[in-house]
Amino acid sequence: MAIRRIKQIIDSHPSSDGDGVKIQRAHGFDNIQFSPFLMIDELKSESPDDYIGGFPPHPHRGIETLTYMLQGHFQHKDHMGNTGELRSGGAQWMSAGRGVIHSEMPMMTDGNLHGFQIWINLPATKKMLPAQYHDFQPDVIVEKQFSEQNLIRVIAGDLTIKGETLTGPLQKTGVPTTIADWRAAEGESFNSCLNPDFQAMLYIYQGAIAIEGITAQAGQLAILDSGEGLSIRATEDTGVLLLSGLPIDEPVVHYGPFVMNSMEEIEQALSDYQHGRLVE
Repeated sequence: MAIRRIKQIIDSHPSSDGDGVKIQRAHGFDNIQFSPFLMIDELKSESPDDYIGGFPPHPHRGIETLTYMLQGHFQHKDHMGNTGELRSGGAQWMSAGRGVIHSEMPMMTDGNLHGFQIWINLPATKKMLPAQYHDFQPDVIVEKQFSEQNLIRVIAGDLTIKGETLTGPLQKTGVPTTIADWRAAEGESFNSCLNPDFQAMLYIYQGAIAIEGITAQAGQLAILDSGEGLSIRATEDTGVLLLSGLPIDEPVVHYGPFVMNSMEEIEQALSDYQHGRLVE
């Protein structure tokens, strides 16, 4: 079985979004090796001033978002009437489809905040479907404890470990994906099988890892080569997001909250939003 290796490391960079929320961002809108993923934002702060403004109402078209919180609460509201409380350890998924207007606002004014928002592309055939939303409370995230200090949480898709398949609660993404959170102490390891047709990458949010002698550390995104096997070793106390999915071989045109296949479609999205047609 071919073991995947690290073929590229991308450093995240400071940015801000919403009402001044400070984030670390790694994106690959123009990088086919990212597909089907587009962007990973890490929200991490001990200061409410960095995030208290949240993400007031704003539009999207052509993507899905998966928001996953390690610590902190957000409240989601959208034009469809959905209201969901994203709690520590939980996740929420939204498919913008042809259009959604939503907000994500913190529900407390002090304490730590640490979480992620992942943008997932939609294939052209699904970019204009109706929007959808679902939240997943912490108790439905599938967990496997290998030792006292070695834990995997599967949020989306399926992950096979030593012949056992763990199935996350999110199964209806626009393209097949597997998204998981691995936490381990220094010296612990993680071995699994990935779909060989999927592209895969790791976002290290704590500590450092080694794969076949190549290391990556907190704040870095490691893009993996092809293969079926995955073998990771924690070289420090570590937290890692595993992102794996079936690539979409289509043009990507990105403008703000809209991701389509052509500039003409972006211009149509802007016009629809400006004239109140985005969420018809």
